[in-house]
Amino acid sequence: MVLKKRAKQVRVIPGYRLTFGITVAMLSLLVLIPLASVLVYSFKISPSEFWSLITAKNVLSAFGTSIVCSAIAAFINAVFGLILAWVLVKYDFPGKRILDGLIELPFALPTAVAGITLSKMYSDTGFPGSYLSSIGIDVSYTHLGIVLALVFIGIPFTVRAVQPVLEKIDGQYEEAAHMLGSSRRRTFWKVIFPELFPALLTGFGLALARGIGEYGSVIYISGNSAKNGTQVVSYVIMQKLERTKYDEAAAIALVLLIISFVLLFAINIIQIRHAKRVSLR
Repeated sequence: MVLKKRAKQVRVIPGYRLTFGITVAMLSLLVLIPLASVLVYSFKISPSEFWSLITAKNVLSAFGTSIVCSAIAAFINAVFGLILAWVLVKYDFPGKRILDGLIELPFALPTAVAGITLSKMYSDTGFPGSYLSSIGIDVSYTHLGIVLALVFIGIPFTVRAVQPVLEKIDGQYEEAAHMLGSSRRRTFWKVIFPELFPALLTGFGLALARGIGEYGSVIYISGNSAKNGTQVVSYVIMQKLERTKYDEAAAIALVLLIISFVLLFAINIIQIRHAKRVSLR
């Protein structure tokens, strides 16, 4: 009994109070205090002013553009991120390590550089933008360009979320399904996909939340035209800041923050329910 009590008192990382205090301090400085400042600035305007600001035509259009384009890009990332992760895990080929490393490029590359490069490539004077323009498909300064930029910055989230789960799935499950006469398609949907779904949903949610608040990669390729509806909500916030309207910028940022939290909360609820259903099978 004495040995068991001593074993329970042993900690891998000593100094619980010190490490906990450092953790809370860093969390407060980097997350809680900045979020609280958004609340403080947004509360400087009256509820009627807040409502008229949020329901303004340009603000609603910007929110719609950001949410819709981010959702489309996140769905594309979920599909092709799953395919990329599958190829990287299931197959060996020359240049596999290079391709695996390139997945991290959107994280390492400054988003403004990515936006400038994409807008130049897909303009009517770049390649492949000139070819696409000749057949009537305009990419730069359109909603399609926004989706393209968001796909670029969001693809690593899906790949890196799905890849570890794929690596841990035992191949014996697939072999057992084949031995029982299941086709490859049925094996994937009934055996593999249920295991991948929580990770895939996580990647989708992270890409969606990142895309809604993205600024650097979309600011150049979008064109920022209120007439064409290509303004994103982050650009509207930046406009308010440039005009020193900090309270209005904070109010719009607060709504953006609430949307992101609601999305992540809903995705976590879906993951929990899915995990319960899988465990009950």
